[in-house]
Amino acid sequence: MALLDNGYDVAIVGLGPTGLTLAHLLGRRGLRVLALEREPQFYGNARAVYTDDECMRVFQAAGLAADLEADMLIDTPVQWVLEDGSVLSQLRRTDRPYGWAVSNFFYQPFLETKMEKLLERYPNVTALRGRELVSFSQDESGVVIQHAASAGTQYGQAPSTAAPSGEAVRARAKWLVACDGGRSSVRSRLGIKMVGKSFPEPWLVVDIKAKEGEDCFRHLPYFNFYCDPKTPTVSCPQPKGRHRFEFLLTPGQTKERMEDPATVRALLSSHVDVDKVEVLRRLVYTFNALVAERWRDGRVLIAGDAAHMTPQFMGQGMSSGVRDAHNLAWKLEAVLRKGADPALIDTYESERKPHAKEMIDISVRMKDFVSLANPLLAKLRNVVVRTLLVTPRVGDYLREARFKPPPTYPNGAYFGVPRRRRKGAEGRPIPQPKVRTFRGRPALLDDILGEDFSLVGYACDPRAGLDAGSITRLSALGARFAALFPFGGRPQGDAVKRTSAAGALVEVEDLSGEGIAWFRAVGARKGDVAVIRPDKFVYALTPGRELARTAARLIDAFTDSFETGAAGEPVAAPAFIQGTTDA
Repeated sequence: MALLDNGYDVAIVGLGPTGLTLAHLLGRRGLRVLALEREPQFYGNARAVYTDDECMRVFQAAGLAADLEADMLIDTPVQWVLEDGSVLSQLRRTDRPYGWAVSNFFYQPFLETKMEKLLERYPNVTALRGRELVSFSQDESGVVIQHAASAGTQYGQAPSTAAPSGEAVRARAKWLVACDGGRSSVRSRLGIKMVGKSFPEPWLVVDIKAKEGEDCFRHLPYFNFYCDPKTPTVSCPQPKGRHRFEFLLTPGQTKERMEDPATVRALLSSHVDVDKVEVLRRLVYTFNALVAERWRDGRVLIAGDAAHMTPQFMGQGMSSGVRDAHNLAWKLEAVLRKGADPALIDTYESERKPHAKEMIDISVRMKDFVSLANPLLAKLRNVVVRTLLVTPRVGDYLREARFKPPPTYPNGAYFGVPRRRRKGAEGRPIPQPKVRTFRGRPALLDDILGEDFSLVGYACDPRAGLDAGSITRLSALGARFAALFPFGGRPQGDAVKRTSAAGALVEVEDLSGEGIAWFRAVGARKGDVAVIRPDKFVYALTPGRELARTAARLIDAFTDSFETGAAGEPVAAPAFIQGTTDA
């Protein structure tokens, strides 16, 4: 069994949405990636159906957002509907705090097939289907993996009919990331336990498609939670004539009975003309609310469902995995190519795990809210919700789903300067306004800032407080420098000071106003500078006069001579510093 390739930076196990996102992000950064998927073919059925603006922003970073959005239903309202058909509450938002629609519904086979197809743009990414991880071992500098041909299991829907076949291929990577789902074989082999709760309540999922020439879903334009104590139901629109229903089984109903075509037909008949639709799938499932005890074992990491399993009621299962990929991608590159201490990878778990757990908790609460089977408690729920909806501020909080946990990292547990105030910017993402460039063209802010670190001045040149050496060091890390002005507020006339380094600065105007509003909301003043991480979370927000000290702290997290390392490894890495205050 020959060692065929010793040159991979990262090996990915599993090509679901998490693995595909990570492969794109790493491929875009030029890393050599080996991605393995045990299933020879796509499952072909929808599992996840929804993603939010945070994850669309990640897809933007991966160069995928426009392609994926083309097959999505965007700005789709979400409703809570009572048994008599009246709407208890409706969630609808058209703002774009992160540059994309807050509500996006998709058909997972479209999304995954397009994501895998687009991987062909990266010659540095090798994606292999029908290849199963047989074994792996690790040392201080990497992981040796063995993989062989696999017949697959139809994504867990059928038992494995045969062991991996043929001669195993051996390869080496500096890091291994397991994105192999809730039944992760990598997690099991590492002996990592999942902690949380499994829910016994079974749900029947039915995916349908309108027959050719039929218009079956005009009366179901929105996503509906039917809060009917007799049969709690989920109704989900999907693109290109598809729709999903989920029905909670009542006590005494068996899996066999619920999956029977006659039962499915009876349940669907309450919502659609069953003679005009084709049933694509009917399946009874239960769900889990679990988090892995640890997410790293040496050079092996777990992500997505392998690290956390989220009930479907907030549509955050897939999205949590996409966030994992974004958090990991730039850190892996920083360690492999830019001299960051491997301890930086530990912040992947300390940053992502609390937020993933929050998403699990809010999903469980949503499940409890929509699936009340006790008629008296259901009536009480309806009265309470109606009262809250007419309460000032509280009503808007509910209608705009502000109860969804914001992407905030725990203070002292993230890579960045600690927050000094409760609403401090550090450890939180910067918004993504639409901006106007010097050439008078609109753009999204992330496209201006690029894929690495950036320094954004609030109506100022962020370089003003830096010496030439610091600017050079930051530029070597890929940092960009931008000045954000209010719309119509760019310097002009005698107020413009031209410097020889003007080409390194990008000046933009905030067309949507969200960026300037954010600076004000976090207590910034004109002349302050936000230091932004590659994943668009804030490393620091500082007055321009104190920027040099903050920049030195960031620079010290990387080696001076990472460019001279062999095979992408730094010559030496400094101690990693986190959770301390500036002197």
